[in-house]
Amino acid sequence: MKVNYDPESDIFYIIIKEESIKDTIEAGNNIFLKIAENESIAGIEAWNASKNTRTSRKRAFSKKIKKSLQLAQQKQR
Repeated sequence: MKVNYDPESDIFYIIIKEESIKDTIEAGNNIFLKIAENESIAGIEAWNASKNTRTSRKRAFSKKIKKSLQLAQQKQR
């Protein structure tokens, strides 16, 4: 797994596995899931990350990510 932040675009990336991306699903408020060819989640993008990761909002941001992953897993079933 790799984690990266691009300050120019204000996007926080979590690359779960290096795979070819088949689709992107918007999972919630500025949270996008990258779907691999085998239908698994290959990565997560969080747009406007600086607005969501201030110290006072880290827990809420973490919950958004977890909820987005849960929703995506339900959609894949």
